[in-house]
Amino acid sequence: MNKTVALVNEWAAFEQHHPDGSIDDFCRHYLAHREHKKEKGPLVGGVVPIINDGLLLKIIGRIHKLNTNYANLALKGTGVNQIEEFGTLLTIKQEKNPRKTEVIYANLFELSSGTDMLARMKARGLLKEYDDKEDKRSKRIELTAKGEKVVADCKQRIIMNAKMMVHDMAEDDKELCIQLLKNIEIKFSALWQKHKNKEFTEIYQAIMEEEKTNGKKSKEKKDRLQCRQVISF
Repeated sequence: MNKTVALVNEWAAFEQHHPDGSIDDFCRHYLAHREHKKEKGPLVGGVVPIINDGLLLKIIGRIHKLNTNYANLALKGTGVNQIEEFGTLLTIKQEKNPRKTEVIYANLFELSSGTDMLARMKARGLLKEYDDKEDKRSKRIELTAKGEKVVADCKQRIIMNAKMMVHDMAEDDKELCIQLLKNIEIKFSALWQKHKNKEFTEIYQAIMEEEKTNGKKSKEKKDRLQCRQVISF
């Protein structure tokens, strides 16, 4: 069958079941339902969640743990003990001389555990700290010459680990995953500190109500656009 005809047929079938779906919706639907490579083993260890939300998050969580395990192997002998330390050092390098709290929260640590980690790396000579001239209550930190060298050495190993972990994926698939998942990271990274001292039920209700409101606004915007298009004809 001609590829164009096949694509049109796919679109027609999608539109029949999702009359309000956009082209973006169709592309995601098509990619999600295309023929998959044969799985080489069980999907996830332990209990498989019965809802896609849970399954997706379990897959992400297990990949994170596996990546951490392999990354920590890659970092052996570098002077960095775990991937979280490398991420912290990289944040300091990028921000030049940030406040300690900025580094801790940027890496999603609790204040106490983040402070302890920075203290351990300071003791190993990887970073130094000094008073913040603008706020005497705060401390700023920066990498030492030893810390700079360690970051450079570790960076190459972490790049190798990243390439190893996802080398079976096509570049287009990697870009698609990033596109689909990045807004979750952006959203909850911004909300995490605000949610720390709240009850989960309160957080859940606020998030779901927000989604409902945004969905309604999106539909209204789409309806107005369709109305203008009809009038223009």
